[in-house]
Amino acid sequence: MRVYHGSIVAVENPLVGVGRRNLDFGQGFYVTDLEQQAISWAQRPLNADKPHVINEYELDMDYIRRSEYRYRHFAAYDAEWLEFVVASRRGENVWQDYDIIEGGIANDRVFNTIELYMAGLTPREETLQKLMFEKPNNQICILNQAVADNYLHFINARTV
Repeated sequence: MRVYHGSIVAVENPLVGVGRRNLDFGQGFYVTDLEQQAISWAQRPLNADKPHVINEYELDMDYIRRSEYRYRHFAAYDAEWLEFVVASRRGENVWQDYDIIEGGIANDRVFNTIELYMAGLTPREETLQKLMFEKPNNQICILNQAVADNYLHFINARTV
């Protein structure tokens, strides 16, 4: 599977334990199979005056899915996804039970919905109703360094 990572630098040898812990799927190295999504990550306002670099990799998801690695896949913005993302963003380490997690991104389209739910301002069922109309983007979080070292192969990096 061809995957991409948006950054301000070329990342030939990704490290899984250097990012923030309270992201959607925990502290890992995030990639996506959607090139435009990676471009959006690279072009975030925080990076406005920096280079926008798209790192391209080959990820052997077929092997990972069949292997002993602990793989979690969220196919939709559903109750399981919501509770997992909320727990991760609150600093709970629910992601530590996995080597790789794949699923939707709590991006700009759904961020406010999740924030209102986390603040207790929107009930769970109403939140799920709003989320069910969203088509998830895709992110893959690699949490195990052995997965990154052995099954994520750097192809190139280019400025966009």
